[in-house]
Amino acid sequence: MDKALKTKITYEISQIDELIDKAGVLVSLCKNKEPDFIEITAVGGILHSFYNGIENIFVLIGKSLNFDFASSSQWHRNLIDFMFAQVKFLPADLRPRLTEYMGFRHFFRHTYGYTIKWEKCSYLFLELPDFWKNVRQSLLNYCEEK
Repeated sequence: MDKALKTKITYEISQIDELIDKAGVLVSLCKNKEPDFIEITAVGGILHSFYNGIENIFVLIGKSLNFDFASSSQWHRNLIDFMFAQVKFLPADLRPRLTEYMGFRHFFRHTYGYTIKWEKCSYLFLELPDFWKNVRQSLLNYCEEK
């Protein structure tokens, strides 16, 4: 991996780290009570930003490995497939959850905030810090190995 790519990936990791850190107050709040409209809208924005950051990293890696983004309108899903089938730096057990974050991001982009249901996204949000630790470590290992 060249230095420029590693720098871009580590920058994206730092951005997600900051997002997770700033979201900590809301994560703590939501562990104790169901979020109201404003809080659930913030939850949606955080989940959306989180997956965008992950996908930004995947795009960087994909471009460096000549992933064909133009081959399908389903390139977002194909990119996850590529990361697990070709790049193989993420543990297989992370794939289902990454796919769920991608699905939530798609939902969030195409809906109104008042339609977000806590019972459908609570686990994605409450488990976000721990999930990120696993993905983050895999990304850092990948950067060191390449």
